[in-house]
Amino acid sequence: MEEALLDAWRDRPAAQQPDWPDPGAVAAVTREIARIPPLVFAGECDNLKDRLAAVARGEAFVLQGGDCAETFEGSTADAIRGKLRTLLQMAVVLTYAASVPVVKIGRLAGQFAKPRSSATESRDGTELPAYRGDAVNGLEFTAAARTPDPRRMLRACHYSAATLNLCRAFTQGGYADLRQVHAWNTDFVAASPAGRRYEVLAGEIDRALTFMHASGTDPAEFRTVEFYSSHEALLLEYERAMTRIDSRTGLPYDCSAHFPWIGERTRALDGAHVEFCRHVRNPVGVKLGPSTTAQDALALADRLNPDNEPGRLTFITRMGASAIGSALPPVVEKVTASGAQVAWVCDPMHGNTTETPGGRKTRHVEDILAEVTSFFEIHRALGTHPGGIHIEFTGDDVTECVGGSHGLTEDDLTDRYETACDPRLNRGQSLDLAFRVAELYRG
Repeated sequence: MEEALLDAWRDRPAAQQPDWPDPGAVAAVTREIARIPPLVFAGECDNLKDRLAAVARGEAFVLQGGDCAETFEGSTADAIRGKLRTLLQMAVVLTYAASVPVVKIGRLAGQFAKPRSSATESRDGTELPAYRGDAVNGLEFTAAARTPDPRRMLRACHYSAATLNLCRAFTQGGYADLRQVHAWNTDFVAASPAGRRYEVLAGEIDRALTFMHASGTDPAEFRTVEFYSSHEALLLEYERAMTRIDSRTGLPYDCSAHFPWIGERTRALDGAHVEFCRHVRNPVGVKLGPSTTAQDALALADRLNPDNEPGRLTFITRMGASAIGSALPPVVEKVTASGAQVAWVCDPMHGNTTETPGGRKTRHVEDILAEVTSFFEIHRALGTHPGGIHIEFTGDDVTECVGGSHGLTEDDLTDRYETACDPRLNRGQSLDLAFRVAELYRG
């Protein structure tokens, strides 16, 4: 492929890009990033595309989740293990309780940049650039911290590599072995209704594994897990610098993640993000908010997947509990009627963010569950496949979303409100959601 095609996005309007003070420094950093070995490999991206094709056919389910915004300070071994453990526990609930193969995609190892509704933030009469994620600037409200620094992209690359390396070790080195289902839960059972419910399910799995072992069956698939990385492909200079040509096929892949997605704010058909993603061969996702029309979705499918390749395109709907009932059905109906091969995934987080009287952002678990429930009901009514969920969670017992089996209220938010951006489900709330999704999947 001609290099010019990979740089065609530079001639398109690029939303949500930092106002870098020194373009020369950006060029120097991206040249260095371009020399770094790929974080993921083309063959892995192709494998994920095959898995997502199964989702599009109605044969599997996507579980995609992790931090709203990763931070350098928060990229510790304990924090990464906690998020991966939560993802594995949710996947076990879905696989066993819903009897469905689960495609496990982490929202991590690269989610260091965030779109913002405003380019600036004001406090006490002082206006500074908005925090756009650790790959761009710092959270601290000072002029020095908030000035975009391209060297942070290089740090983000290194932290992503370390995170992905640890995830590979955990998922291939024994930690993800199904015989560890109890070990994932030892610190969690007594204190959590969701943990106790999970422990009952783990006991059933343990007995099934014991029976299979006694029968002489011990599949390798029980000892390791296929795990894929994802993030919003927001910083186009970074994504372009991480693009590599596959030696097997001569085709380009964005090797910063297996599954890059385009956000609701950057999905303009003539925009730079769509232009960049149409030229890389990864499976890609697109977030669709409540204003999306069927014509929008069809145009995106045609632009991003002109060959109608199964597994190439995933639509991640983020409508909100109050809007999904009217906004989603005409989109699904017309996309399906067109014959477009897409997987449908529900993001029940971003359309359900509210603000407390004290100005703190939160989300109600009941609204999240309501949107997921509507997502399933709409697809069942239309005869299409509800293909997955995309959520923001952490492995820690934070208090950022209200509700769930622990009954957190707005008064509890001050206890452990630690997010760098948007509120995340804690571990118990994540398992509550997994059990509800399993019930919905069984129908």
